[in-house]
Amino acid sequence: MDLFEYQAKQLFAAHDVPVGLGEVADTPEQAQAIAERIGGVVVVKAQVKAGGRGKAGGVKVAKTPAEAAEAAKAILGMDIKGHTVHKVLVDPGAQIAEEYYFSYLLDRANRTFLAMASAEGGMEIEQLAVERPEALAKVPVDATKGVDLDTARAILTEAKFPAEVLEQSADLIVKLWDVFVKQDATLVEVNPLARVGSASGTGDTVLALDGKVSLDENANFRQAGNEDLVDHAAADPLEARAKEKDLNYVKLDGEVGIIGNGAGLVMSTLDVVAYAGEAHGGVKPANFLDIGGGASAEVMANGLDIILSDPAVKSVFVNVFGGITACDAVANGIVTALSMLGDEANKPLVVRLDGNNVDEGRAILNKAAHPLVTLAETMDDGADKAAQLAHQGA
Repeated sequence: MDLFEYQAKQLFAAHDVPVGLGEVADTPEQAQAIAERIGGVVVVKAQVKAGGRGKAGGVKVAKTPAEAAEAAKAILGMDIKGHTVHKVLVDPGAQIAEEYYFSYLLDRANRTFLAMASAEGGMEIEQLAVERPEALAKVPVDATKGVDLDTARAILTEAKFPAEVLEQSADLIVKLWDVFVKQDATLVEVNPLARVGSASGTGDTVLALDGKVSLDENANFRQAGNEDLVDHAAADPLEARAKEKDLNYVKLDGEVGIIGNGAGLVMSTLDVVAYAGEAHGGVKPANFLDIGGGASAEVMANGLDIILSDPAVKSVFVNVFGGITACDAVANGIVTALSMLGDEANKPLVVRLDGNNVDEGRAILNKAAHPLVTLAETMDDGADKAAQLAHQGA
């Protein structure tokens, strides 16, 4: 789960990470009131879970409360990389002397954690990594040891942080490690990590002026506060409904609804449908839906109900391999589900069954002779037929 900047910075503050902490507004009037409370120069920043806000015009400096209101009015409602801005963060302005970059992340390829740091922050780190890789230090972190002050100093020394901010920065990234571990994060990023204060450096302070955090949803059972961080307003309504029914569903941009049992089988089905769709008007999979091992009538009905509620779906491909749940049980589940849904089941279904009790399962579907159901012998045949039907229904 990705967090908004303001949520990330609130987590930082809770772990004593020094931050520039403002307030959130969803109207220009609220932004003006916040600016009045803060006093002086403020920065109005779009709250979206996407980078490139500054380039898109989603970050504006305001010298007065009236300017803050105007900035919020211009930013609210903007589209930034497909994300509509519903909130802005009004932050205190800062006199930035230098900008740095720092992050902790899960390095899946090497099965470890990784610290990334650079004395050159403020720009897109991907661009820096390509154009000047020597300016970005990448230091593996031993999960059994973590990051203490000595480790933090070593990381920042390798990243060529200035000596005058090394101790402050080391203390700050130790606290960021605390955030990373205690919040079960997969990413904690600060860009920019800034030296703020006088140009001479006297009395300067190192602050996290931005924040990006991704939390591991698999750890939600021990992170009771994570539910409060969910952006329900931005959630896809179909995904929200599926979550309520404990379905493993992800909305995609396509026309062929997919139901399968097992993540690997469903992923393979997506690929086969996408390939078959090239010959039928370029139709694509509309979703990922893994019903797992229990393809009961209720589970099947819930899955079909979610998929058929998607107006983009023109056909459904049910691709099930009978294992723990035999194919005859799956077939009975499909027949019962269609009966339960009644008139709501109004789009063609292509069903491919294989595995345990496959002959019995096909016999049940043949006997039911539901007008919407077409049986397929193989996964390729089923994908091709589903793609064809979706194209015809488009």
